[in-house]
Amino acid sequence: MTQQRLHLVFGGELVDTDGQEFVDPAAIHVVGVFPDYESAFSAWKANAQRTVDSAQTRYFIAHLHRLYDEKREASPTGELVP
Repeated sequence: MTQQRLHLVFGGELVDTDGQEFVDPAAIHVVGVFPDYESAFSAWKANAQRTVDSAQTRYFIAHLHRLYDEKREASPTGELVP
């Protein structure tokens, strides 16, 4: 059986186009959770194209399957820098 690799697609208005800080985290648009990268990418692309005229709006794909791999000591998703 193939391991399920869940992905979350979300986005919203950023403080700065070079950063990843949202203007209003409560207003983040959660597109949904997808069972594979291909369907997540399709949803990401559709939303990114829909908001192309808003330079401050960005959409992201989060690899949820990397967050719940209990066999790894540390998550490979990266660290948040204050």
